[in-house]
Amino acid sequence: MAGIYIHIPYCKQKCHYCNFYSFASTRYRDIFVESLLKEITLRKDYLTNEKINTIYFGGGTPSTLNISEINDILKHLYNTFDINEDIEITLEANPDDMDKEKLSDLKNYTDVNRLSIGVQSFFDDDLVYLNRVHNSQNAIKSIELAKQAGFENMTIDLIYGIPGLTEKKWRQNLKTFFDFNINHLSSYSLTVEPKTALNTLINKKKIAPVVEEESIKHFDILLEETEKNNFIHYEISNFAHEGYYSKHNSIYWMGAHYAGFGPSAHSFNGKTRQWNVANMKQYIESDTIEKVVEEEEVLTIEQRYNEYIMTSLRTKWGCDTVHIENIFGEKYVNLFEDEAIKHIEKNNIIKENSVYKLTKQAKIFADGIASDFFIFNED
Repeated sequence: MAGIYIHIPYCKQKCHYCNFYSFASTRYRDIFVESLLKEITLRKDYLTNEKINTIYFGGGTPSTLNISEINDILKHLYNTFDINEDIEITLEANPDDMDKEKLSDLKNYTDVNRLSIGVQSFFDDDLVYLNRVHNSQNAIKSIELAKQAGFENMTIDLIYGIPGLTEKKWRQNLKTFFDFNINHLSSYSLTVEPKTALNTLINKKKIAPVVEEESIKHFDILLEETEKNNFIHYEISNFAHEGYYSKHNSIYWMGAHYAGFGPSAHSFNGKTRQWNVANMKQYIESDTIEKVVEEEEVLTIEQRYNEYIMTSLRTKWGCDTVHIENIFGEKYVNLFEDEAIKHIEKNNIIKENSVYKLTKQAKIFADGIASDFFIFNED
């Protein structure tokens, strides 16, 4: 099982960062797609002939690509890789980029069979806080049009922990989602990254800061309401009806391999991790693998073990000591079990045969708990 990620950067205007034109320019998109196809050819051996189960168009603005451009990329991938017949092909879509004609054409004239719509909230004041371009009506309309176009496999994103998002409003956000009868939900706590516009505005006291206690309350409501509506909580931030799990994201969580194409895209083949140059101008002008790939990291056994712990504990399948022994050795099983005892006593983890899973109360602290298991090379 392996996947392909196509990173379409957020670039809607000419800027000093890439010294090029926006995606509104057909000339710019032509040059970008040509560069993308060139990279795919250059790095065709990265996954060593593995079967490709998923293709994911993500990043900033994949929904600004036209039908012809999407098909050109897919055709080149089909000609380059061994593609599974029932492949999942997801396109991230911004609500403001989706209209009736675009969605109809996506459904009828491409192989895209799954949509991920970045709704974030059904309240305009939340969207203003998050500095989103679309409004609540755009969000609702895009979902309605996607369903009318015939997309059955669809997910949306909702963010909680937004200052001013009351428990009542959060429940209403979830109710609106459930009313659409969508089979998958990704929901994330708002995090404020350094050097972002949001962080700057908070530091200048122009907007309210995030309150962790509110995020925890929202997460509890999220678990309550999704369970009530028969959604399976299969990963910390992801909920779905049976048969609608994200195959692509599951590749990341299961430690499977993937190739990422486009500026800033990351790749992983089990032994090494690569990431591409971020600068658009530099990416477009790259004509060798060495120029496309900014850096390659050969992962140590400790790093691979830590990644397995981090991703597996976030899922409903948990962390399996049989897998740890087979891949990493008995030493790592002993280290894991020594740490697990402490968390079992705190009711953070339960053990089912050889599998260790987070309890419901501990899921909000998943990453922190996982970090307690990490092993670092002392050399």
